[in-house]
Amino acid sequence: MNGIWKYEALLPEVAAKHRIFMGEGDTPLVRSKNIGALLGLDALYFKLESLNPTGSYKDRFAAMVLSVSGSQKASFLLATSSGNTGAALAAYSAAASIPCFLAVVDGAPAGKLEQMGIYGARIFMIKDFGLTKAVTETVMKELRALAIAHHTDVAISAYCYAPQGMAGVETIAYEIAEGLPGVNAVFVPAGGGGLTLASIKGFRNWQRLHRTFETPAVFCVQPEGNNTIAGALMGQQKTVRALARCTSGISGLQVPSLLDATQVMAAAKEGSVKGSLVSDAAVYECQQQLAGMEGIYCEPAGAVALAGLKEAIRLGQVRRTDQVVCLVTGHGFKDSRGRLFSADRCTRFEHTAESIAFIKKNI
Repeated sequence: MNGIWKYEALLPEVAAKHRIFMGEGDTPLVRSKNIGALLGLDALYFKLESLNPTGSYKDRFAAMVLSVSGSQKASFLLATSSGNTGAALAAYSAAASIPCFLAVVDGAPAGKLEQMGIYGARIFMIKDFGLTKAVTETVMKELRALAIAHHTDVAISAYCYAPQGMAGVETIAYEIAEGLPGVNAVFVPAGGGGLTLASIKGFRNWQRLHRTFETPAVFCVQPEGNNTIAGALMGQQKTVRALARCTSGISGLQVPSLLDATQVMAAAKEGSVKGSLVSDAAVYECQQQLAGMEGIYCEPAGAVALAGLKEAIRLGQVRRTDQVVCLVTGHGFKDSRGRLFSADRCTRFEHTAESIAFIKKNI
C-alpha cells in the first residue's frame, strides 16, 4: 500500500486491515514552466494537492481519521468544515461504511456542498458559523459535548482537535523532502494554521531521520481579511489574535478563531517560520496566472501560496537560486465564485466557414 502509508513509521499505528486507502498522497511536484522565470526564480515547483481523490490535501487527513475511527469501531463521524474537509471526510466515510454528519461554514461553496452530499453525508449549515468568533465558539462547544456523550471526537483538521488525523497531512512534507531534498522555502496557505504546523512538523520529523536534510523556511500565507497568525510572524503585532469576523472572501481560509495559531508561533521560536499577508485581489490574479501560464486550475485558496511567494520576493526574502515550493491545495472545480471564464465568452457561429475564417484571422 502506497500513498500516505508509505510513511507508516512516521504515522500513528493503525493495523493494516483498518487502513483506508483511496489513492491519496504521492501527488506531483511539478516544476514551473513560466511563472518561475517571470518571477526571476531558477527553481519554482508546485505541489499539486489538487490531484488527491476528492480534489484537496484534506484527503490525507480523512484517510487517517477514518482509519483510526475504523480501528476504534466508531458508529458515526461528526465533523465541521468550510468545504474540503467535509468533502474528504464524506468520501472516506462512505468507503468505511460509517455515517457522516457535517456542520458546514455559513456560505460554503455549492460545489463543495454537492461533493459532501453525493457521498451521502448529512449536512447542516448554521448562520455565521465559521465567520464570527461568538457563533463559531458556541457551535463548537455544543458539538464537543455531543461527541463526548457518544464517546467520540469532532473531526476538525486542526492539531488542537485531531492530532492523529493531522499526522496524515505531515506526509506532504515527507514527499517534498524526499523528492526535493535541497528545498529552501515552502509557501503554505493558512486559515487556522493546521497545514502550516503540519509542514513544520513534517520537515522536522524528516530531519530527525535524515540528519543531512536541512529544514526549509515555511511561509504561513494568510489573506489580509483573516490575519490571525501571519501578522504576528511578521512582527506587525505582538501575538496571534482571534477575529470578531473574517472579511476575506477566500473559501477555506475564513477561520477567525485561533485553532493551531499558538502552536505555530511556538514552532517559529525553534526554526525558520515566516508570515505573509496577501489581498484577495492578489489571490485571484494568481489563480488566473496558474491556469493561464501553467495549466493548473485551482480554487482561490490553492493560489494563496503563490501570492505569498510574490510578496516574499518583493521583500527580498527569497533568492533567485532558492528551490521554492508552493502548495496548490484544492482543485478549481470546487469553488466557482472566483470564476475565471464564463461560457458567455464562447464565440458562436452559424456556419463552419465563419468559424474557420475567425480562426484564420486570430492565429
